[in-house]
Amino acid sequence: MTPTSDSSRSHDDPHRTAPPLTRGTVHLWRVALDQPQSRVDTLRTLLSDDELARADAFRFPRHRRRFIVARAALRRTAGAYLEAAPARLRFDYNPHGKPFLADVPLQFNVSHAGELALLAFAWERAVGVDIEMIRPLRDVEALARANFAADEVDALLALPRAERQRAFFNAWTRKEAFVKAVGDGLTYPLDRFAVSLTPDAPARLLHIDGDADAARRWYLAAFAPTSTSVAALVCAGPSARLAHYIHHFSQHPDQFSV
Repeated sequence: MTPTSDSSRSHDDPHRTAPPLTRGTVHLWRVALDQPQSRVDTLRTLLSDDELARADAFRFPRHRRRFIVARAALRRTAGAYLEAAPARLRFDYNPHGKPFLADVPLQFNVSHAGELALLAFAWERAVGVDIEMIRPLRDVEALARANFAADEVDALLALPRAERQRAFFNAWTRKEAFVKAVGDGLTYPLDRFAVSLTPDAPARLLHIDGDADAARRWYLAAFAPTSTSVAALVCAGPSARLAHYIHHFSQHPDQFSV
């Protein structure tokens, strides 16, 4: 199903809930992570003790601030969907470190690169998202052979050299989004499944362990959040309606607009 975009909207009602999230829809939120220090200090009050410990463990202040903003945005948005106070949400973690909300059917995933984060939300269906900045790689072929399925390597090497770098990141984000949706983290072998990667081809999950039918049980969307980045979203189910939103911060830590 072709992804669709909702235009950005703003509102002044401090009690407004999040946009309606239906069972067939995935909401993707874009969050600018470089916020004024005064706002970061306010958002910090939403985090749990373990989240604050993780934030304080970052060596560089910029990384610490970005983590705080991303985590606060996750809490604020999830809280809006659940009509719950963001600071009171309790996250648990699966054995591979993927966070989830206990006893709640709201599924979510987070990815960030540079000053941008993406948050994906869906009801009762696994979801994964990944974003990467396109950057020079020393040996694209070696990286592909070490991580990709054989047919992906063949598809990459069939491209002109000038197109391989972007194609690599196309594949990487799509594969990472799938692994995150599955929930196995880095323990899921990346060469067990294949995705499309050529710049002019539709984003598709091609097969899982050689099984094309298994791949069709997942929905994959790819997009470019900026001119220097690529991203992908994967969710369980053969189709989905993807709605894009921008997370705007307000003065009150519990409130935001879309």
